[in-house]
Amino acid sequence: MNKTGQPFARHTRPLAKAILCAALLTSLSGCVEMIVGGAVMGAVATADRRTLGAQTEDKTITVKAELRVPKIAGPDAHVNIASFNRKVLLTGEVSDAASKANVEREVRTIEGVQSISNELEIAGPSSYTSRSSDALVTTKVKASLVDMKTISATSFKVVTERGTVYLMGRVTEREGQVAADVARGVSGVQKVIKIFEYLTEDELRALQPPKPGL
Repeated sequence: MNKTGQPFARHTRPLAKAILCAALLTSLSGCVEMIVGGAVMGAVATADRRTLGAQTEDKTITVKAELRVPKIAGPDAHVNIASFNRKVLLTGEVSDAASKANVEREVRTIEGVQSISNELEIAGPSSYTSRSSDALVTTKVKASLVDMKTISATSFKVVTERGTVYLMGRVTEREGQVAADVARGVSGVQKVIKIFEYLTEDELRALQPPKPGL
């Protein structure tokens, strides 16, 4: 109780919220995933064009790669791993060509990996500022895809590294082109690279859930 007889909780609650927000903002990449992904997390699994088995395997591949790669790449490397429908994207920085090849070779031994796009750069690790900027670009690209009503935003995986946006997903050529055009229009995007598994329009229709009453 304070001098006015009111509980302290009522007065400290706004301060507690402010402290919590400040703590969350110290991890920008975590906030990005919470803000963009959290609101639609329940719908993503069912709207995903991968099978549930493929979604599970992608998570397993990513976890295994994240455990193995640091031992191969070395302490000064910065390697990101993304897996979509068992196709792996490697981005980030390593010290030399041998490390780049060794990382790819190690990831290729993981069960379930079907192909690898090795986009690792031979350079020093990117700065925190650069990674924070990439996280923000990813957020803006995802939001822009959601705003584009002619495509399904949940069908795309977005990865940003040093201003280059990588788009993954099972999409038609039309959807892939629309998404690439949308991404290019986002501020901060320097380049867009498409790493898609293309579907025909007939294959896409076969993946659509039946309409109610039919």
